[in-house]
Amino acid sequence: MILDTLGVGLLGTSTEVCHKVTQYSKIYSSDISSTIWGHLDFRLPPLYAAFVNGVAVHSMDFDDTWHPATHPSGAVLPAVIALSEAFPQKKKISGLDLLLAFNVGIEVQGRLLRFSSEARNIPKRFHPPTVVGTMGSAAACAKLLALDQLKCKNALAIAASYAGAPLANAATQTKPLHVGNAAKHGLEAACLASQGLQGNKQILDMESGIGAFYTDYNPQALPTLQSYPWLLDQQDVAIKRFPAHLGTHWVADAASSVRRKLVESSDNLLPLDKIEKVILKVPEVKYVNRHSPTSEHEARHSFQFVACSALLDGSMSVQSFASENVHRPALRELLCKTQLEHPPDNTPSFESLYCEVSVILRDSNTISDRCDTFYGHWRKPLKKEDLEKKFQSNASSVLPAEATEGIIETVYNLEKVEDCSVLSTFLSGQSARELSEKLRFC
Repeated sequence: MILDTLGVGLLGTSTEVCHKVTQYSKIYSSDISSTIWGHLDFRLPPLYAAFVNGVAVHSMDFDDTWHPATHPSGAVLPAVIALSEAFPQKKKISGLDLLLAFNVGIEVQGRLLRFSSEARNIPKRFHPPTVVGTMGSAAACAKLLALDQLKCKNALAIAASYAGAPLANAATQTKPLHVGNAAKHGLEAACLASQGLQGNKQILDMESGIGAFYTDYNPQALPTLQSYPWLLDQQDVAIKRFPAHLGTHWVADAASSVRRKLVESSDNLLPLDKIEKVILKVPEVKYVNRHSPTSEHEARHSFQFVACSALLDGSMSVQSFASENVHRPALRELLCKTQLEHPPDNTPSFESLYCEVSVILRDSNTISDRCDTFYGHWRKPLKKEDLEKKFQSNASSVLPAEATEGIIETVYNLEKVEDCSVLSTFLSGQSARELSEKLRFC
């Protein structure tokens, strides 16, 4: 999760939306500063570093996804990394400190989501990272700050007043701000609580607290520490192979399989003139039903676009969402032939949904395939070498090779790292040769 989040965040620094928020954030200055990923000569106060790096993580919708539905890492990792750089030099934050705080932030999100049956489905009203992500960021930062129980409660109470953003901004440049704000606001809530600011300590138990975001919110007592099971041990995350809404990954695998049946080799063109209709059987998810996307952000949230792209090309990649591919005539022709169906048994849940793609030819033959679990889903996780390839491909577009390899080594040895600021140094683009003092493992 950490390696993948850093990789998609580094790649995201090159996006238009990240450039815009980076320029905006330059109006802030402070004696205390944190790394902006991919920048050697530009730093920001921790709050705004968490914001910019959080935006970068979600700027292409390439970050991890959990069940119940949320993007868990992007709201937490930028916040704890930025905060770790704000501590005095004599109080080094170890890799183990960072790792534990990160896990606390993920755990809080998962526990809150499991108090609602509504939250188990793909969302309809609020974007989950803006709700539970903000709470997770606050919890993680409170852990890193070693706040006592009372101040931790206040941090969560303060964070709840920052929480929530409508899903209507999905498929726009505003959606990545949701994750950046969750990271920033959680960090800010923990810092305010550390100064003694108070909130409603029952915020997690009240209908007018976190219950305001979920109509069936029903909090339960948690197991004792002696028998406490961590949710990540029970439920892994999905790691995306291409940058788009998770629901489209079922579509891509099914469509790619259909293409293999339609053409003899990858060099062959799809016989568009022989195709009468394309039918996608998917769950009803209104904000991913876009029959004619006009931007990369809309394309990332379109069942139809991903199906047609995979049929034309055989696979999906970062380049699939480039403007020239979004607007190419062959894709537009195929989109006009595509329609959705919503079978009653195809529920909008990342745990149970499926996709069936059928191509009906003009000679009345039908070629179909179905995907129940795509490669990268928690039931079929990416192999370690494929995760590393994704990270290296993403990070190498921004960082030199030595810094990229340094991040991989540091993440894999995070529990042994004495000073986790080495990770930030690599993220800025410095190489291992410049880190001889910091690069020490226990």
